[in-house]
Amino acid sequence: MTDARTAKANPDSASALANEYLTFALGDEEYGVDILRVQEIRGYDTVTRLPEAPAFIKGVINLRGTIVPVVDMRIKFRLPRVVYDTTTVMIVLNVADRIVGVVVDSVSDVLSLNADQVRPTPELGSAIDRKFVTGLGVVDERMLVLLDIERLMTSNEMGLVDEAIAA
Repeated sequence: MTDARTAKANPDSASALANEYLTFALGDEEYGVDILRVQEIRGYDTVTRLPEAPAFIKGVINLRGTIVPVVDMRIKFRLPRVVYDTTTVMIVLNVADRIVGVVVDSVSDVLSLNADQVRPTPELGSAIDRKFVTGLGVVDERMLVLLDIERLMTSNEMGLVDEAIAA
């Protein structure tokens, strides 16, 4: 299999390269983020709470000398029940030159999706904000919500960076 870094160095092979996504669960749904944004996967650790932070910002951790904000995606996506157990995982991401931890229910695997396996996000009116969803990945009977994790983490509503990336 071609490594994504090799494909970037050799543009001719980039078009044949499938996009790889780390898949994870939030409640009953499965999501995917670009594997190139993932720095590491860790078990959920205790975080230091920050005063006046929104509920979805769990706090910060010290990751080898770097203070990392931690976002609980389950709270951010308004899941009805948030349980911290042995499968709760923190995905450490590198977005917009920042390190951010996101808490999810569990990590599934890494999937390669070809362009024909990615469907556009359907029009659902104003009920759902689609700006953080790049599409729906379809693999056999599985459907993944593919997140634009950089746009989500750098949005004004997250408040994690000084200037949000333009929509």
